[in-house]
Amino acid sequence: MARISGVDVPDDKKIEFALRYIYGIGITRSKEIVRKSQLDGDKRLRELTESELLRLREIIDRDYLVEGDLRREVRQNVQRLIDINCYRGQRHRRNLPLRGQRTRTNARTRRGARRTVAGRRRAALKK
Repeated sequence: MARISGVDVPDDKKIEFALRYIYGIGITRSKEIVRKSQLDGDKRLRELTESELLRLREIIDRDYLVEGDLRREVRQNVQRLIDINCYRGQRHRRNLPLRGQRTRTNARTRRGARRTVAGRRRAALKK
């Protein structure tokens, strides 16, 4: 396995797909990196020479924010929202959806599993 930006990238996959194992590199960025490095996108990672691997590493390190640095920046952005106490920060703090989605129903992923409330069913039956 080749090591790029601190991540073990699988050798048996094509370059374009292997680069996506790095946090912060998706479809568009991986295609862009392959184009910038002037490599054949159909080559597998194990078929690359050391100089070609070095070229890939240099392009990623120089031009893109990936892995730990990107994670740190995202965490700082969220923390800033929480610190200034804006609406989005409050939603982050309460672990609720922050882009206007409804929460009366749905939002289970963000709110977690349903918690039953004791005595609620009996109260509904008495009415």
